Amino acid sequence: MLETPIWITNFKNYESAIGHSALELARIHERVARETGVSIGIAVSAMDIFRIAKEVSIPVFAQHVDPIDYGKCTGYILPQGVKKAGAIGTLLNHSERRLPWEDLENAVCCAQKATLKRIVCAENPEEVEKFVDLDPDFLAFEPPELIGSTKASVASSKPESIKKSVLLAGKIPLLVGAGINSVEDVEVSLRLGAKGFLVATAITKAVDPEQALRLFVKAMKKR
Repeated sequence: MLETPIWITNFKNYESAIGHSALELARIHERVARETGVSIGIAVSAMDIFRIAKEVSIPVFAQHVDPIDYGKCTGYILPQGVKKAGAIGTLLNHSERRLPWEDLENAVCCAQKATLKRIVCAENPEEVEKFVDLDPDFLAFEPPELIGSTKASVASSKPESIKKSVLLAGKIPLLVGAGINSVEDVEVSLRLGAKGFLVATAITKAVDPEQALRLFVKAMKKR
């Protein structure tokens, strides 16, 4: 279900990836996964998890959960609630939803208690090294200054940081994000040891999301 190399598209809160549009985009990912055999997952808005998880067979992730358990906490995202809605895992500490260290530790523990797969995001190799101690299922390396970029990527601008992060991650599979725009970005990242990708803009803002996804997946299958 989560074989590597894996491709995960973060739908964020783009208009093209919310509500009915999110379901259509999820179905595209399911179709490409089924036809290519590549492991593909999606991280969707908490509001869309239940509907999408019922409609598609590919892994669905939450974009965030809070470090809480059953009880009060109005307005927070409960890990067990995400699990019951159909998600199999969650992102944590994305650069757009950073957590203080203590909160991150607690969120990882709460997500584990809810039997959610945990993808912990790191902004630099130093954080990759630090977050290894959290024993997540995946680490995602995304320099924040390159997230959403359509002109530069971590693979083209900082390839040495991918290699370093892979080494620091050790046995924990490292995903690469931040400006992944081209087949070359995919090929370089995999050659440097990455085990997958966490990408948003290149798919969610593509004129033809399915064509874009198929190009990336084709490059992944060459490995």
